[in-house]
Amino acid sequence: MTNSNPDYSPMRYPDRFFIGGKWVKPSSDAVIRVIAPATEEVGFQVAEAKEADVAAAVAAARKAFDEGPWPLLSHAERAGYLRRIAAKLHERIETIAQPAPMESGILHLHAKGSASSLGPIFGAHANLAGTFPFHERHVPGPTGGGGVGVLVREPVGVVAAIVPWNGPAVISAYKAAAALLAGCTIVLKLSPEAPSAGYILAEVTEEVGLPPGVLNVITANREASEALVKDPRVNKVSFTGSNAAGRRIASICADRMARVTLELGGKSAALILDDYDVQKAADAISKSARVLTGQICYSITRLIIDRKRHDDFVEALSESFGKIRVGDPYDAASEMGPVATAQQRLRVESYIARGRDEGAVLAAGGGRPSHLGRGFFVEPTVFANVDNRSVIAQEEIFGPVLSVIPADGEEEAIRIANDSIYGLNASVFTNDSAHAYAVSRKLRSGTVGHNGCRTDATIAFGGFKQSGIGREGGVEGLRPYLETKTILLDQEPGSTRLKGNRSEQPLSQKEERPCFQGF
Repeated sequence: MTNSNPDYSPMRYPDRFFIGGKWVKPSSDAVIRVIAPATEEVGFQVAEAKEADVAAAVAAARKAFDEGPWPLLSHAERAGYLRRIAAKLHERIETIAQPAPMESGILHLHAKGSASSLGPIFGAHANLAGTFPFHERHVPGPTGGGGVGVLVREPVGVVAAIVPWNGPAVISAYKAAAALLAGCTIVLKLSPEAPSAGYILAEVTEEVGLPPGVLNVITANREASEALVKDPRVNKVSFTGSNAAGRRIASICADRMARVTLELGGKSAALILDDYDVQKAADAISKSARVLTGQICYSITRLIIDRKRHDDFVEALSESFGKIRVGDPYDAASEMGPVATAQQRLRVESYIARGRDEGAVLAAGGGRPSHLGRGFFVEPTVFANVDNRSVIAQEEIFGPVLSVIPADGEEEAIRIANDSIYGLNASVFTNDSAHAYAVSRKLRSGTVGHNGCRTDATIAFGGFKQSGIGREGGVEGLRPYLETKTILLDQEPGSTRLKGNRSEQPLSQKEERPCFQGF
């Protein structure tokens, strides 16, 4: 249950910001109260950053990049810091997991699983120091001139990393690990609903001796956050969140040609093909849909099945999803917690009402659990006979609401799946792997899972269409934090090693043609 101590805080310095390597006092007395969604009570509070605090954080990051040692270190040296961060995060798994249910409603068990992944995320990025082609030797083309070409990848500069309230620990880790390995400095802006993980990350970087100003951590609302995006000293914005905020950020960055990565919303589809058992599909989908109460951008929420099997699937899904135990996220017996805020519950309920009004059949749920007198809880809900043109099929609900859409054959199912402004995730349920691959190549989606809701940011995560720009995780997630520079020399440099922030690894082997060398 939520800690009853009014002075409880999961962080050491909730009344301060981490700026320039120090825990500094805010510019005002404004605070943000985090409301625990299971109890509707204040869980803890943190200082609220105003524009002056944002400016101070950016100034610290700018100084650390322009004058500090961080971008001048080799990638191997920076990887050493990442490995030390990984080890410290492993020691703090429970500290990171404990407050998460009172921020987003996530089950404590799932929060602990997410916290356990943070160390490996930093470790995997550290390993890229030895494999990623930060520099390559090329033979100049006929118009290039010179005797040798060197292509180097350098840090983009100061990064504003803006994370949402759902999955803040993992999302912060992916953004920070990639930016740090690249040699960037960071202002990590946390969501008012879920600030704890970012503060704990700051504590860890302080413990490992990260140079001052390389990572700065603040929590802010919209006005101060926009000031961060507009600041001309910020070279790149990496944002995860809503489409509305993403469009606003993209327009601001376009005005000053700042680099931007956007991981936005989804309305992900699952195709249940004719050879796959409806009960197995229903159980797999209901299991994944309960995670974080459906408040996940890549959650599978549009379920497309041949019309002749529609009713059997709806019956199986309604039974499986409807019997999920909803309750206190700290209770080990609970299988799904509340949504994050009162506003979010109202949003989900408004979509449920809209689904009824549009003629979809409410097959399960649709209300608030009768056994829970307080908290932002919503029943697991299933709609049947949903028209893909309807609001509940097209707009991201961000809650435990599933829509079953009938299709006349496989090709129409694929067309329906692609008939969306989003393209983040998808699934294909079939016993035939070759068939699953063939169908996946026809889906306009950043990830396609076989027989389940699957994603893997160690490879790459991101979306097509309005689901965003760029990728997070792995090699593809590192690239957006780097700028590419071509250097054309008359002859070989005096050393086979590049100095400073250009890494100390040997140059890649000579290419016979002026093209990108793989890795």
